[in-house]
Amino acid sequence: ANFGEIPFGDITKPKTKSYIPDGFDVLCAGFPCQSFSIAGKRGGFEDTRGTLFFDVAEIIKSKQPKAFFLENVKGLRNHDKGKTLQTILNTLREDLNYFVPEPQIINAKDYGVPQNRERIFIVGFRKDLGITEFRYPKPKNKKVTLENILEQEEVSVKYYLSTTYVETLRKHKERHENKGNGFGFQIIPNDGIANSVVCGGMGRERNLLLDNRLTNFKPITKITGEVNREGIRKMTPREWARLQGFPEEFKIVVSDAQAYKQFGNSVAVPAIQATAEKIIEKLNCNDNRK
Repeated sequence: ANFGEIPFGDITKPKTKSYIPDGFDVLCAGFPCQSFSIAGKRGGFEDTRGTLFFDVAEIIKSKQPKAFFLENVKGLRNHDKGKTLQTILNTLREDLNYFVPEPQIINAKDYGVPQNRERIFIVGFRKDLGITEFRYPKPKNKKVTLENILEQEEVSVKYYLSTTYVETLRKHKERHENKGNGFGFQIIPNDGIANSVVCGGMGRERNLLLDNRLTNFKPITKITGEVNREGIRKMTPREWARLQGFPEEFKIVVSDAQAYKQFGNSVAVPAIQATAEKIIEKLNCNDNRK
């Protein structure tokens, strides 16, 4: 809807892989961090079979792009006591012969969006290019808060929580606090920074707002109880889009449920953009030297 492009589908299927062109410069990918079968093995390419990373590695191996840019959750660093990341790095460095600097955890809040979202970035360059060092982008000294991304006008009553649901969330949080857990809903102040937006209910419940501009309390969706009078509401899909750094003109053409899911699964655009610019800079600088 936004770019006139239709994805080819499942990248693990040979038919999908057959559409991948030759001669592209940069491969970008994200993949789930499944455990690899590395018990008693050297922890390389073959040990990643059956995972999506294997398919990414296979494409890099056959197409030999100049560079790649991989993104994953912060937990990849400690996944399976660090063995998963080590296998990934062994595969990229030893089996595929790429220069891969130490991966870096990058936080979206350092790049101009008010969201505390830490992700691990892995960058690599084909060794024959002679690139031997790479610096990830420095954080931008630009503090932004929720105020920068909130809707200017009154939002629909459908984003406001029912009294019953607010009560359920409070009890749920209390139960966890009694057990010594810091888990549960959270209301973010307007001058604060959102928690990481993720796919699933808690991504919304950990990013609630106080917004007292509602004038019509008549529910337009089926709720139990009535609309709360404390001003507690969820963020709108557009606010989530802004938290991820999407431009205002980006069209949201799916249901709210799908929009939350898709924005929650997306990358924080400014953090990706800042890193991508460094990759391109490095490749261009390298081309000019030749």
